[in-house]
Amino acid sequence: MTPLTVRAATAADAVAWDAYVLGAPGGTFFHRFGWRRVIEESLRQPCHFLLAERAGRIEGVLPLGEVRSVLFGHTLISMPYSVYGGIVADTAEAGLALDGAARELADRLGVGHLEYRDRDAAAHPDWPTTDLYATFRKALDPEVEKNLQAIPRKQRAMVRKGIKAGLKSEVERDLARFYPAFCESWHRLGTPVFPRRYFALLLEEFGDDLDIVTVTQDGRVVCCVMNYYFREEVWPYFAGITAAARAVAGSDFMYWEVMRLAVERGCRLFDFGRSKAGTGSWDFKHNWGFEPQPLHYGYHLVRAAAVPENNPNNPTYRLFIKAWQSMPRPLANFLGPHIIRQLG
Repeated sequence: MTPLTVRAATAADAVAWDAYVLGAPGGTFFHRFGWRRVIEESLRQPCHFLLAERAGRIEGVLPLGEVRSVLFGHTLISMPYSVYGGIVADTAEAGLALDGAARELADRLGVGHLEYRDRDAAAHPDWPTTDLYATFRKALDPEVEKNLQAIPRKQRAMVRKGIKAGLKSEVERDLARFYPAFCESWHRLGTPVFPRRYFALLLEEFGDDLDIVTVTQDGRVVCCVMNYYFREEVWPYFAGITAAARAVAGSDFMYWEVMRLAVERGCRLFDFGRSKAGTGSWDFKHNWGFEPQPLHYGYHLVRAAAVPENNPNNPTYRLFIKAWQSMPRPLANFLGPHIIRQLG
């Protein structure tokens, strides 16, 4: 029998890699090959994409990003700047081979830890983990109106409030309106922004599998969200919520429009993404009728002595958020891209 081998993927493997991910049950949008260019060119962090193959046929993949941070150390993550990742493999043999190669790479690079962001099950139940995050996923009905009726009454009333306020939605693939709203929203949250180049590369790499839904009132931007599409799933991922959105239920109207348009596109699952327990975003998604599903983030400690705490539960991190919120927005927008690349 032809032996299984693991090697670093090259640009020549991109088409076969994506075809494999598209057909693999464990594949997600965040396993796609285009992320390598997006991360390396916009955030200047190296990626190591590993594939397992036998006789030229791919049997498994593992995308990894290396994050060097003066704030949080040196890490190897599948996948950084994403909510999901980890090994995707046809067989246990391929999975073990990719895992072994990743550990060898982590040792060779001398990272603090290797991290897998598994969605459905932990690759290593024995590894240190965190229960900080959950994801929110729900099936969509092919009939648009049934999805509206499935939204709990209070949130459904908010959607109707947005409709009565005269909100309109548009689908676009341009950053002119999205990026300023994104920067405003993230500054209010105390989070450094991604560079504009990051979003430009996303649009280039993923084409029609990515769009922006922009909500306006009398021609003025109220909110907008960048959405990912993979198989029959939609992820409303990066949102820009202006200060004007609250008074007219802009967020509720926007997410309903994403849901409505996704059903018309043929999507059958809505992925609201991850949230941290005890946060407003967790409550918002739960109030929409989505139940939290635990995520399985596992850590293989290489040089680190403990699981990292680069999250708002860390008191130092909370101080950073407050300081960022008080910083003048032009300065925050200038510094943000230099900071976000270190957060992973």
